[in-house]
Amino acid sequence: MARSEIGQGNGAARPNVVLVLVDDMGFADLGIMGSEIRTPNIDALARGGVLMTAMYNCARCCPTRASLLTGLYPHDAGVGHMGANLGTPAYQGFLRNDSATIAEVLREAGYRTMMSGKWHVAGDFMAREVDSWRVGDVDHPTPRQRGFDRFYGIVDGVTNFFSPHFMLEDDSRVEVYPDDFYFTDAITDKAIGMVEEAAKDDKPFFLYLAHAAPHWPLHAPEEDIARYDGVYNAGWDKIRTARHEEMNGRRVLQKNWQISPRDSEVPPWQAIEHNDWEASKMATYAAMVDRMDQSIGRFIQALKRLGQYENTLILFLSDNGGCAEFMAEDGWAKFFPDKTHDGRTITMGNIPGLRPGGALTYQSYDKPWANVSNAPFRLFKHYVHEGGISTPFIAHWPARILKPSVSHEATHVVDVLPTILEATGAQPLAELGGHAIQKLQGESFLDLLAGKAWTRQQPIFFEHEGNCAIRRGQFKLVKKHGGNWELYDMESDRTELNDLAGANRPVEADLLGQYRGWAEKAGVMDWNVALPILLDLWQMDNAEG
Repeated sequence: MARSEIGQGNGAARPNVVLVLVDDMGFADLGIMGSEIRTPNIDALARGGVLMTAMYNCARCCPTRASLLTGLYPHDAGVGHMGANLGTPAYQGFLRNDSATIAEVLREAGYRTMMSGKWHVAGDFMAREVDSWRVGDVDHPTPRQRGFDRFYGIVDGVTNFFSPHFMLEDDSRVEVYPDDFYFTDAITDKAIGMVEEAAKDDKPFFLYLAHAAPHWPLHAPEEDIARYDGVYNAGWDKIRTARHEEMNGRRVLQKNWQISPRDSEVPPWQAIEHNDWEASKMATYAAMVDRMDQSIGRFIQALKRLGQYENTLILFLSDNGGCAEFMAEDGWAKFFPDKTHDGRTITMGNIPGLRPGGALTYQSYDKPWANVSNAPFRLFKHYVHEGGISTPFIAHWPARILKPSVSHEATHVVDVLPTILEATGAQPLAELGGHAIQKLQGESFLDLLAGKAWTRQQPIFFEHEGNCAIRRGQFKLVKKHGGNWELYDMESDRTELNDLAGANRPVEADLLGQYRGWAEKAGVMDWNVALPILLDLWQMDNAEG
């Protein structure tokens, strides 16, 4: 494949690469996408670079991270579901040895490699008693064991933002936290320190800045929450409609698609009891996004101060759509410590009237507000309809992206590693640590960033918890677990309101055949078989915890 003119080859001008991944932020949550949340720093990256509106993820934290880091579909990377080992290579729950991470590839190419934030591709950490965790063994590898020179952050999937239950700095556990600790700020501060150290070297650097925000629990500094007091008193229906109208006004959608109806399980705003509490949940979520944007702004200023800004390729994305999970005391919350590091008791769960935001609460913003985050699309994280798998992607590189643009070409997180390799001149690894490495499954979209015509040649595949899909060109075949296959024209109806199943049999049959071939090759497990195995593992973890 001929290298794009935007690529640097192996000379001294090789770019730094910063990959910023945020957690559970939906399609409509950025200001540039029509949101009322203040995100001026991320918006500026979009306005000065390429905003891609059809970037697809893998519907959930672990699978997306595995795919993003390795350039493989999640099953081929070993994380077909989450961290639990379901007994097959596709579902072992941690990165396979026949995959290579971005850090491993770029370190071989002479890059300094650094990570700050959330790892979450290293097996199961569901036991509530964190002192029992096996961090760093064969099936719980740390970032330092997968190519990163430096690491600061969490190895599992979630944390108390004011009082993390388990953190590492390089290979040592962090056990002391200052009174003003806030995870979003802390990982940014460490990332800035890592870049300051790297800037003294003659090597280019790769930084993976993996935020936990705005994933639950709803935790944010009070001054940031106060900025959104009263903003959400209008309710989810009006906010969702306003975002869609703003998107259309900003022309960030390929077409003015009709917004999907409010989710059938979400009541009208006027019908609920605890309006003030519901509004406070979304205000806290907005504050988490706002604070994250502030931290990214501080990081960008550090790049400028260090003279590293112009030749740094910054890539920004979210791991899945907005999260509809309800935080019940006897549900998700039972897997996480209910004490802070200094012994205070945390009130776990979505308790009406208990204002979220502080360290002693543990809440989620729930399905109604996730429906707002994912406007104008249907469904949420876990699902492979557009609301679960599509979030904006931003590429910013002042030295090389000279014509800012908006692209609606379909891409997937599996394409990010090939793009980084082409931009840096690095080569994929054929072997690492005595293991043959699988060939990359994505396609570089560097030509797209250079302003050239580019269209993905291969279909894009999805499977998570029995939710399945394939997109090729303008058509997408999709189904929920246990449901029927649905067919949509993504150009005329990306909000998936007009099911064409049965109306175009040749297209439907072709897509279904390709999906089944991919699923068999990737080792996709029937979810009716996988779920009982998973439930047994969870019960054992809960009993031990």
